[in-house]
Amino acid sequence: MTMAIDDMLGAYPADLGRVDRDRLTHCIEEATACAQACTACADACLSEADVSNLAKCIRTNLDCADICQTTARVLSRHTGYDANITRAQLLACAAACHACADECGRQSTTHEHCWVCAEACRRCERACEELINTLG
Repeated sequence: MTMAIDDMLGAYPADLGRVDRDRLTHCIEEATACAQACTACADACLSEADVSNLAKCIRTNLDCADICQTTARVLSRHTGYDANITRAQLLACAAACHACADECGRQSTTHEHCWVCAEACRRCERACEELINTLG
């Protein structure tokens, strides 16, 4: 996926400004991967025998997946860029990822898919924080 992201950023006809392209690419990639992991984890939770005990995990997965997908879309748009909106979206994404990683972490000793999801959430949270630190 990085190649497509890099290709699209390289093909953008205007200047991207002072944004760190490597961190931007990495954050889009991690947000997309996290959204997929969260969606798959929610689905896997629904297949577990103790699904009623996983309601909070499922809800957190789905919220995180939606926020990560939106973050990837926001980061992919550059026309009329507003650093304040981007920063707010990245903060929301980092918070959702943190919450989801914590919730999946509580379930990870019993459910491997929750461990996988928690790791994806932690990577995305770090990528968001790293990009926030570079915004102007």
